[in-house]
Amino acid sequence: MPLNLIQYEKPVLGFCAFSGTGKTTLLTQLIPALKKRGLRIAVIKHAHHQFDVDKPGKDSYELRKAGASPMLICSSRRTVIMIDNETEQEPELQELLAHIPASSIDMVLVEGFKQWPFPKIELHRAATGKPLMYTEDNHIIAIAHDRVESPLDTELPQLDINDLPSITDFVIQFSQMNASPPAS
Repeated sequence: MPLNLIQYEKPVLGFCAFSGTGKTTLLTQLIPALKKRGLRIAVIKHAHHQFDVDKPGKDSYELRKAGASPMLICSSRRTVIMIDNETEQEPELQELLAHIPASSIDMVLVEGFKQWPFPKIELHRAATGKPLMYTEDNHIIAIAHDRVESPLDTELPQLDINDLPSITDFVIQFSQMNASPPAS
C-alpha cells in the first residue's frame, strides 16, 4: 500500500464499510442528489471477484479475447475502455484515476479501496454487527451511521446514514474545500 495520499486534479472521496452496510444503495441515491446540485460525478467501484462487462459473441469481447488490451469501444452515446490485467493483483487506485479525464468531472467518489490512504466516509449500521473502522484508519473524515442519537466517542463529524440531504451537504462541502483553484 502506498504511503502517500492519492493525487488527482479533482477531489476524491471514498465510502468504506463492511459488505451489507449499503454503500451502493447510498451512492445510487447520492449521485443524483449531487448532480441536481450541479456536480459532475465519476465513480470508481472495487469488485472483490471476477467480473466481465462484455459478452461472448460481441465484437468487443472477441477482439479482447484475441489479445487487444486495452479494448476501447464507443458510440455517439458511450465510450467504454476494457483493460485486462496482466497479473491477478489488486488494482492501484492511483492508476485507475488516470483513466478518468479530470476536465469532464468535478469529483470522484470511490466505493471500496478501504485500505488506501485517501479521505473516506465510513458507513456503519449497528445491525451488521461489524466493528467501526475509524479507530484503525486515520483517513476517515466522517462517519455516517444509524445511531446518531447515541454519538460515538470521536471528534469526527457524525452523519445520519438515513439523512441523504445531510450527507449530500457534507460531500458538497468536502468538494468545495478540496477543489483545485482555477488555472490562471
